[in-house]
Amino acid sequence: MNPQAPNPNASESSAGGSAVLAWLFVGLPLAWGVSQTFLKALALFK
Repeated sequence: MNPQAPNPNASESSAGGSAVLAWLFVGLPLAWGVSQTFLKALALFK
């Protein structure tokens, strides 16, 4: 085994961590916005 060859498992785990952070970065504000819209829409039907 070549000691200078990149470890494919290392890049997959860092890519997975980046994907999770990206989803959280987008998903949390999106979920908050959807919930706020839902709550304001409920007021229309009272």
